[in-house]
Amino acid sequence: MNPKTAQKIAFSLLFIVTLLIIVPVLLIVFIIVKEGASAISWEFLFTAPKDGMRAGGIFPAIVGTLSIVLCAIAVTLPMGVMAAIYLNEYAKDNLLTRIIKLSIVNLAGVPSVVYGLFGLAVFVMFLKMGVSIIAGALTLSIMELPVIITTSRNALNSVPQSFREASLSLGVSKWQTIRHVVLPNALPGIMTGAILSIARISGETAPILFTAAAFYVPHLPRSVFDQVMALPYHLYIISTQIPNMPANITYGTALVLLVLVLAMSLAAISMRIYFRKKKKW
Repeated sequence: MNPKTAQKIAFSLLFIVTLLIIVPVLLIVFIIVKEGASAISWEFLFTAPKDGMRAGGIFPAIVGTLSIVLCAIAVTLPMGVMAAIYLNEYAKDNLLTRIIKLSIVNLAGVPSVVYGLFGLAVFVMFLKMGVSIIAGALTLSIMELPVIITTSRNALNSVPQSFREASLSLGVSKWQTIRHVVLPNALPGIMTGAILSIARISGETAPILFTAAAFYVPHLPRSVFDQVMALPYHLYIISTQIPNMPANITYGTALVLLVLVLAMSLAAISMRIYFRKKKKW
């Protein structure tokens, strides 16, 4: 077969596969926007539910979701990056580190409901945090650590070894080299891990079902030890537990959750672009 013909066939197959992936996603987004746009209003976004959740808004659920996600990222990102630095820059290649790396990979495949039960047993019951923002955030943090560690290690590995050698040859300590040379150049990749984490934990239901979310809370959270409403759990409740629920409110809640995840991801992407522009290579 002519190489050009083979190349055209390969490109065509890749294009078809790409369409098979993209079209269903666009169709889902189109349906959610079409069905839910009519529910979006100031009252819907900035008031609490009423009339058995068949009217009013979802403001407490929005605040609760943001509280849990931001607390989770605030815990996960520093811990994940520090673990990645140790494994990539300091740890020797021995049996212990190989077991740790294998465990990290395996943890990424554990179902989210298992993390939820773990958070219930450890944070809610054993540490007596109760069903609260902090319990839910810590549970999500543990769930997302494998993603952060793996992407951060890959980002650190992408920094050329010559950068480290040049810095060390000038008499700079290893930690100063990591802090001032390696980390700044690895930040775009680390932010990629943060984006993936935000996108995943924003829509998780099972972990927060056991550790943070409530069916209905009439007030906004006053501390990290308060129970909160959360958009994923609220969407599950109004979709399955509330009879005669207006369809536009259900789709409107899904639309708000979609936009919220997209907004947080875009904020992280903007930071990644900013740090990437500062790279010297």
